[in-house]
Amino acid sequence: MYARLVSKDSRPVRVALVQMACQEDPSANRDRALRMVEEAAGQGAQVICLPELFGTRYFCQTEDHANFALAESIPGPTTEILAATAARLGVVLVGSVFERRAAGLYHNTACVFDVDGRMAGLYRKAHIPDDPLYYEKFYFTPGDTGYRTFPTKFGRVGVLVCWDQWFPEAARLAALAGAEILFYPTAIGWHAEEKASHGETQFSAWQTIQRGHAIANGIFTASPNRTGTEGTIEFWGGSFVTAPNGEVLAQASHEAEEVLVVDCCLGDIEETRQHWPFLRDRRVDTYTGLLRLADDDDDDEIAR
Repeated sequence: MYARLVSKDSRPVRVALVQMACQEDPSANRDRALRMVEEAAGQGAQVICLPELFGTRYFCQTEDHANFALAESIPGPTTEILAATAARLGVVLVGSVFERRAAGLYHNTACVFDVDGRMAGLYRKAHIPDDPLYYEKFYFTPGDTGYRTFPTKFGRVGVLVCWDQWFPEAARLAALAGAEILFYPTAIGWHAEEKASHGETQFSAWQTIQRGHAIANGIFTASPNRTGTEGTIEFWGGSFVTAPNGEVLAQASHEAEEVLVVDCCLGDIEETRQHWPFLRDRRVDTYTGLLRLADDDDDDEIAR
């Protein structure tokens, strides 16, 4: 699927999102992912992002110590393949891995590779969910990288991962660090028993929050999701790219594997921020309360 953003501004970048279904065999998943990356590059994509933990099935549906065997070091087999692919195709490539950092210390980590195969940097997922069938706290230590961005040949890339996408603070900090395109590798779907009653609302909320990040920060957001059914989760696909004004430039289907290719003009960021100067009008002197989890009446009483 292909969509074009028409703009008088400069700095066009062609972005691709890989929406794929994942199998039991990690090598088969890697092979499938690389074929889809090659397909994207064949359509002229310059920056390509894979979905969250694309090398495996979504193992966090259960708490099983055996699944720690799926983790790998960085550098390791998956990152070496991604680096070589980025260099061979001359693209920027974003991939997510289950990282074994040290004995007993694991992260959900996204790596960015520039066109020469060099790792521009990595981001370790900061917000770790613990919901039914999303038992990620059992596996992943919260990341300690901060909200980094990475200069590449085709622009400055920011990466957050899945559950991070619900937190405006993370998107804002990535934007302040210079992100022009903020990628959210994702694995999100419907519980079988909830889809009929809540499915449309859940998908709408997922897309709306990321459109909000694009608007509030004047940046592009891009979210590749997996598709297909694993266990009792139906991953809802719907990968999409949003412009700095919140427009959904293109969206993949819910059911099918797809390579979604979108032209983004990074010059639109400057123009959008000139008309919607949200960053200019921030009142940073009034935001100290963001360092608290919630308002506490006892603290107010003490202050009085």
